Amino acid sequence: MAIRRRSSSSGLSMCGVVGICLADHHSNVASELYDALTVLQHRGQDAAGIATCHHTSGRLYLHKDKGLVRDALPPQTMLSLRGSYGVGHVRYPTAGCNTREEAQPFLMTMPTGFALAHNGHITNVASLRDQLSTSCHINTDSDSEVLSHLFARELAVHWPSLINSSGDGCGGGGVSCSADQAKTVIFDVVRRVMARVRGGYAAVITIKGLGVLAFRDPHGIRPICIGSRPGGGGTGKMDWAFASESAALAGIGFALKRDVKGGEAVFASSSGAISAQTCAAPRALSPCIFEYVYMARPDSVLDGVSVYQARAAMGRRLARKVTAAMAATPHMAIDVVVPVPETSRISALHLAQALGLPYEEGLTKNRYIGRTFIMPGQERHKTVRRKLSPVAHVLAGRRVLLVDDSIVRGTTSRQIIDMVRSAGATAVYFCSAAPPVRHPNVYGIDLPSTGELIAHALSVDEVAEAIGADGVIYQDLADLKAAVTGLNSVLQAFDASIFDGRYVTALPLETVMMAFCELQARNEVGPHKCHAAHNASNQQETGSSKTASQSQRLTAEVERVRCLMTAIQTRAEVRTELM
Repeated sequence: MAIRRRSSSSGLSMCGVVGICLADHHSNVASELYDALTVLQHRGQDAAGIATCHHTSGRLYLHKDKGLVRDALPPQTMLSLRGSYGVGHVRYPTAGCNTREEAQPFLMTMPTGFALAHNGHITNVASLRDQLSTSCHINTDSDSEVLSHLFARELAVHWPSLINSSGDGCGGGGVSCSADQAKTVIFDVVRRVMARVRGGYAAVITIKGLGVLAFRDPHGIRPICIGSRPGGGGTGKMDWAFASESAALAGIGFALKRDVKGGEAVFASSSGAISAQTCAAPRALSPCIFEYVYMARPDSVLDGVSVYQARAAMGRRLARKVTAAMAATPHMAIDVVVPVPETSRISALHLAQALGLPYEEGLTKNRYIGRTFIMPGQERHKTVRRKLSPVAHVLAGRRVLLVDDSIVRGTTSRQIIDMVRSAGATAVYFCSAAPPVRHPNVYGIDLPSTGELIAHALSVDEVAEAIGADGVIYQDLADLKAAVTGLNSVLQAFDASIFDGRYVTALPLETVMMAFCELQARNEVGPHKCHAAHNASNQQETGSSKTASQSQRLTAEVERVRCLMTAIQTRAEVRTELM
């Protein structure tokens, strides 16, 4: 199913968030937020920001800018970010969301001061924006700003009950509410927000005088975890932290406690207490499986699964497909396994070990060039050649099996294969640790539109021809899921929509209609195709066998139309829930 991104409200990016609440109110948290963001830098290289709150004055401090963490948050700025608790954010560059104003956190002043940082994407952002615009001004195209305004509106309903006689709230001068009152209000606000928001998201919020709040979408699509350590200053209390990945917690000396559950809110108060509450009806935990393939650091643990171990398992399972391909293709032979740096190294190493083949670093990476899969086309062409260079000593005269985490547009893969051939390789086969990427992601990963995804309309052999490989081998989706579930049997469902087109949440009408219009404009869906897809679907459901001559394109069309019709049918339910 094709989902067209709209630059006017895209907000689509993979980001990183962190929130820290220190027990010692005389400490400044900014430096630790900074260090955590550097660990999460791989999740966002376009902009960074930090917001802190001073416990005594209740004043919020904020700085955000475009660039890497080190550039967006220079030393002189860090000195001005005072306070013992706060939140931070790193953002990937995206179409329509690349200005300084759209960098996070977002600072709000009504009904009290708070700053929000958010990873993911709200799929019903357009309707929420329309509802909110009648009572407030939304200044950017970011869905994170919409989420900030929604949180503020719901918080305003309860805020009068937390105001003391001197006119101050729970924070700043004159605290009149208890910690229990504060967390009761906060959890109710999150409950109301979750009832209106659709999509995949993980957010952290620092609230004036209260502490740091974290919450995760009901399906747990986007990751966020909790860490703790003994607090300083002789308080005898604990410091608490939240982060998109456990590696960020470890990097600043926090021990991983657990993941925030889907639909759960966790509040670390400035008094050192922590509390949690489920704020949405329980759903099947469905984390984004692409986190394990590409986005997360290998030293992170997400929902109880080591990313390193998951990628190792992906490599071992992929080795079985390579073995089968070699058995079915007598002329296919491999001399060396070469990873495409960085994220495929673990899978490639364990694939090579399983096949009994040498593993060698045949591509050298310039570490000072960022990731390329979401860069504009021509810029990506130039960046790939600056980013990687072949090692002729490893490649010359050998039949090479390249292993990458995935194939998206195919642009990068094609250039890498050309470089390997130019270095003297006699044959180049290409393995993807992920299945074919055929559908856009609507939950926070900025992928190309459907028409730009090379596997969307091409068979595996056609993909191989398009990128110039002697053969292409993809991971099976079932094997990818098994590589993760084998490490944590509690995980039985995933958001794998970029591979199978099945979205775990009901999609808003505007998203569905854009999908339909795009398919229709590209002549991929129409009355005759819908009829063919419907008939093919009925045959599948009645157990009719399909002949080998029926192409994979028809199967993909069946799935797209089925997803489209499911989304349309569930729209009435979504609209009812929002009213």
